[in-house]
Amino acid sequence: MPLNNIESSKLTQAYDRMLERVKKSLRQTEPKLHEAIDLAREKAVELKELTIEEAEDVGNYLRRDVIDVANYLASDEAENLKSWFRFDVNLIETQLLDLLFSVADKTRLDRLYFEEEVQKGNEYHTGEITGPGSLVCAACGEQIHFNKTGHIPPCPKCHETIYSRHSPD
Repeated sequence: MPLNNIESSKLTQAYDRMLERVKKSLRQTEPKLHEAIDLAREKAVELKELTIEEAEDVGNYLRRDVIDVANYLASDEAENLKSWFRFDVNLIETQLLDLLFSVADKTRLDRLYFEEEVQKGNEYHTGEITGPGSLVCAACGEQIHFNKTGHIPPCPKCHETIYSRHSPD
């Protein structure tokens, strides 16, 4: 179901706050990534920033994005961020980029835990929230680009609703 502008803004801001909390948690206590995301999710509910359902969704979006970044960092193509994002990385907010990559680096250490999750984490759907990067429509191949956290719209070309993260060439 499409989100209105207020709901979309609320969830994108919550995604960024949860990402910041995950980074802080990973620096302070060295939990596994899934534990840090669980703590960030609980904090968002405790502070009444999100409902339990919203926090679950945003936590899942965050985990999916971090796993995608971690997979990229572990690949042979990791030297060129531009190839992963599919656009000029200077367009991305520096703070958000630093947050995403610092959390994803920790994810590489927790990779064994997420092997099964990684297979599930490659699909993106209209209505979800995603971090910066490019997505490719599964139906027509159209690319959409995010230079900051954002709400995933239907494909502007064919109006389908399923995407994947564009893998480096």
